[in-house]
Amino acid sequence: MTPIVVIPARLASTRLPGKPLARIGDAPMIVQVWRRAVAADVGPVAVACAEREIAAAIEAEGGRAILTRPDHPSGSDRVFEALGALDPAGHHDVVVNLQGDLPLIDPKAIRAALVPLADPAVDIATLAAPIRDPREIDEASVVKIAAAFPPGAGVARLPPAALELRERLEQLRALEAGLHIAVALVDTVPLGVDTPDDLARARALFVSATP
Repeated sequence: MTPIVVIPARLASTRLPGKPLARIGDAPMIVQVWRRAVAADVGPVAVACAEREIAAAIEAEGGRAILTRPDHPSGSDRVFEALGALDPAGHHDVVVNLQGDLPLIDPKAIRAALVPLADPAVDIATLAAPIRDPREIDEASVVKIAAAFPPGAGVARLPPAALELRERLEQLRALEAGLHIAVALVDTVPLGVDTPDDLARARALFVSATP
């Protein structure tokens, strides 16, 4: 496989506006995610963003950012627009769509998302972790980790599905289209930052994890 990692990001979050640029440790959150994607060492990494401010933060770190339309209905749609600039010749046969609000994700988890794609019957691979705390059952971040798929899977070419729009979960578009999704198990679910409370937790965890 020749993967490429693309991290979609936008400032217009309803619950935490401007969250990609929220400071965590020594850098904005989107930079922390980018660093972990680079550390995974599975292929080139780029950020697909709706605003110039996000691109500037990544470029200041030495990374690559692609500006996309601001009105995409999902991160997958934003990723596919960026791929047109990142890989017009189609050299990469796998795309890792990494959420931009996972500043503490383990690089090993990113690598794990690729494993199920060794089976040619698999269209999309995603991550999951065992639920050890019953409170996690109602948290959307349990399933919002990362997905890897061949560009030919065509997820972004499909219209948003009714279940996807209701549950705000992009994988449901693929399921309704009959695509085969395989799951790779990881030990822990990384904290997804969606609210001010999440941001405070991420900042505290980052400090405690820093040597």
